[in-house]
Amino acid sequence: MAYVALSEAEKTFILHGVEEDFRCDGRSRRDYRPMELETGVVSNASGSARLRLANTDILVGVKTEIDVPSPLAPEYGKLEFFVDCSANATPDFEGRGGSDLAQELILSLQNAYESPQAFDYRSLCLIPGQQCWKLYIDILVLECGGNLHDAVSLAAKAALFNTKLPRVTATLLDAGITDLIISDNPYDCTRIGIETAPLLVTVCKIGDYCLVDPTAEEEGCSTVSIVVSVSMRNGEPYLSGTHMTGGGSMHRDTMQNCLQLGLSIGEQLNTLLTKMLKQEQDRVGPKRPKTVGFLK
Repeated sequence: MAYVALSEAEKTFILHGVEEDFRCDGRSRRDYRPMELETGVVSNASGSARLRLANTDILVGVKTEIDVPSPLAPEYGKLEFFVDCSANATPDFEGRGGSDLAQELILSLQNAYESPQAFDYRSLCLIPGQQCWKLYIDILVLECGGNLHDAVSLAAKAALFNTKLPRVTATLLDAGITDLIISDNPYDCTRIGIETAPLLVTVCKIGDYCLVDPTAEEEGCSTVSIVVSVSMRNGEPYLSGTHMTGGGSMHRDTMQNCLQLGLSIGEQLNTLLTKMLKQEQDRVGPKRPKTVGFLK
């Protein structure tokens, strides 16, 4: 996270607001800041999304290529994350200042998407043991206003929803060689199922209370936070991974409360995100143009 210098009086003010369940911006401990989401913002990517969570701005692009499946998982496709923290986001990211945070975000996403139950890797397989889709998910942090884990996971899931995979036809040649024919029609494509794709929910502990969507100032008042990975399966939220950030400790009962809060908020976020994506698709989604004249 970006370092924000706070005086003791400012930290006390934030702490008292959390205790009274009335934070500095008027939210309760369970509320998120205003969120704006756009999809299809990068024309030369297979899928893209831009998410603004108050002062946090994230841009995600997805590139696709055909690769060879891993010998340990011949029926699965591949997913690879890359995070870059722009030096314009905060002065702390100048030079190699954002490399540690970028690596932390990459590990968080890799752990969340590691399980086949959290993401359908089988849908990316073309020919078991021979050919599969490999997705490169490039994430750019344009502005850092707190709660990067949540914003990055939301933007990544939206970009996956927007990703279009060209339709592939397999043809068997002589000597058992399989040739792949990729359609060049931009409307002849398939979508990636994101129903079970996980979201990250950061639960921040300030004083004796836990809250979600911390601002950069609230993160400066916290000694420990827990990042909860929530995946939806059969309409129910499941815990697909957790990890702690910060140098503080957390009591067992407090951790249990944080996990329950993270699961509840993750379910709500997933419902809202799915609704937003469907509205965006209905508004500007791909529509096959009508053929006229001699093109019929």
